[in-house]
Amino acid sequence: MDKVRQIRLAKDAMDRDWADPGLDLDAVAAHAGYSRFHFLRAFKEAYGETPGQYLTHRRIERAEEMLRGADLSVTEICHLVGFSSLGTFSARFKARTGLTPSEYRTRHVGRGAALIPGCYAMLWAGGFPTTRAAERTTKRTTQAPAKRPPKRTATLEKRPDPAAAYGDGDGDEPPDDRRAEP
Repeated sequence: MDKVRQIRLAKDAMDRDWADPGLDLDAVAAHAGYSRFHFLRAFKEAYGETPGQYLTHRRIERAEEMLRGADLSVTEICHLVGFSSLGTFSARFKARTGLTPSEYRTRHVGRGAALIPGCYAMLWAGGFPTTRAAERTTKRTTQAPAKRPPKRTATLEKRPDPAAAYGDGDGDEPPDDRRAEP
């Protein structure tokens, strides 16, 4: 596999899993088949910014969309886009846009469609974290303790055939289920 294609696989993983707070340089570099330091140099050479800068820009773009369109608090948006620290999120957001998240919302809200209620936005993004925490607490108190498997993300899972994702596979196409029956 050529160098550009390997780096593109890793960039696609960042585009797909941008909201995963556990997304780190090692996981992304493994997608490309590089060591973290070699991947860092190769990615910067190909795209003009480090993988961390690219991922931060993707997350800030998503946060801008949520601030304009969803009725969620800044803290909720911070966690939904993959930041674990509100301070880091606010500092990076201001460095990128020139405004704090609250200032950005004040300036840009009302210039488009009505805000999506926060409950719908949270469900769309994967649910309410406090509800899941409560479910885990309830399960722990009613069941015997069990060893939890490590959290799996799409970036950490190995894709069975990465070539097929780019259309240059061996020609085997999945059956088209939309065909009409005779």
